[in-house]
Amino acid sequence: MKLEEQNVLFFVRTMGQGGTENVVLQLCEILNLNVNRIIVCSSGGINVKKLDSMKIKHYVIPDIVKKNPLSIIRIIAILRNIVKKENVTIIHSHHRMASFYSKIILNKQIIRVITAHNIFQDKIRLTHWGYKDSHLLAVGEDVANNLTEVYKVPPENISVISNAVIPFDEKIEKLPIFSKESNSILIGNIARLSEQKGLKYFIEASGIVSKSFPNAKFFIIGEGEDEEQLKALVKKLNLESVVSFLGFHNDIQNIISQLDFLVLSSLWEGFPLTPIEAFSVGKTVVATDIEGTREIVKNNYNGLLVPPKDSNSLARAILKLIKMNEFREKLEANSRRSYIEKYSFDFYKEQIINYYKNLN
Repeated sequence: MKLEEQNVLFFVRTMGQGGTENVVLQLCEILNLNVNRIIVCSSGGINVKKLDSMKIKHYVIPDIVKKNPLSIIRIIAILRNIVKKENVTIIHSHHRMASFYSKIILNKQIIRVITAHNIFQDKIRLTHWGYKDSHLLAVGEDVANNLTEVYKVPPENISVISNAVIPFDEKIEKLPIFSKESNSILIGNIARLSEQKGLKYFIEASGIVSKSFPNAKFFIIGEGEDEEQLKALVKKLNLESVVSFLGFHNDIQNIISQLDFLVLSSLWEGFPLTPIEAFSVGKTVVATDIEGTREIVKNNYNGLLVPPKDSNSLARAILKLIKMNEFREKLEANSRRSYIEKYSFDFYKEQIINYYKNLN
């Protein structure tokens, strides 16, 4: 395939905060100078500004998870118009409903690529139909296994390219809230504020840790539908002086650089970017032992793994990193090594370009 002749449409639910949106931005950066044109369609979000800075056209569509007939008809009409107007040659979907819509407007001359970002067990018939006759790109081996075992996608239709993050080469911009007192430890959790991310257990663990180590400070970076509920939990547990909500930030690596380590309390994941972002700046993580995450975080090598939904185990692992400085330093060195060897952006870029060149 001649990349320079291709017009690529990235079809994603939103361009707000999240790992999927970050992957789309990375793909835009990689392919922008290699293809003829990139177009993105989504319901919008804060990262549309980044598309504008790359001079990439963005089309606003209704939220693709809405199931009412009027929305479905409107989305199909808008999508058909985009494909025709922009002379789209490749549709690259980043959501199961996006794959559903791209299948509906199927044009045999258009190549369909679908990135599977997560692990699911539901909507088997719809997902199987949407994935049929497509090139499947899985962000990790666990995601690929989910596609073959649950959705019966033939293994030969699946390629695996692990997520990566751009290296952080900028000067650290100090945030006043991270100014450290003597003997204090700063611990962060960067996530969408939703049930999936298990922040309830992170908050409960912070209360347990603070009883043994009062100088530990916990930060939740992100926004989402559960924000008020989580703030109410912090208040109920009298942890207002222990847990701080920092809202949305787009300088994630800058923030991680100022923390001592990260916690990932997710209940399920596909292949999360956050531990890779931590590794890229030489920080270790405490993470839940779930599919996707355990591909990246190796227990006692570059981080610690604990059972999901277990505040006590989470607290014990956090306390271990607080108390055992030499052990934490060993994990930090290995986390940086993991990033360089497995998750560097240069390696990811090479894989993506080769993948696109071989599409047919």
